[in-house]
Amino acid sequence: QVQLVESGGGLVQAGGSLRLSCEASGISGSINAMGWYRQAPGKQRVMVATVTSGGMTVYADSVKGRFTISRDNAKNTVYLQMNNLKPEDTAVYYCNRVPFVYDYWGQGTQVTVSS
Repeated sequence: QVQLVESGGGLVQAGGSLRLSCEASGISGSINAMGWYRQAPGKQRVMVATVTSGGMTVYADSVKGRFTISRDNAKNTVYLQMNNLKPEDTAVYYCNRVPFVYDYWGQGTQVTVSS
């Protein structure tokens, strides 16, 4: 069945960097657009960045210039390079297809940015 496994989160000070990874299995990740989403406590889950099968990218205004999404189709993996992190980036980060499939949500990976 479909499984999305996120990793790479952690605790970092403001201004630091993290690289998140999402390994997909059971879906055709290489031909679908994929995205990173995040959800802070008490908030809606929102899209952060997307990347098409051809490598075209779109970013939320809140992360433009700081985050970079990429994919390795051979490894069926999507990455999110997060630079100049801010406390407001604190959230659980998830990956999924774009448009997302409701039942595909994985466990996510926690990113905490301290000030």
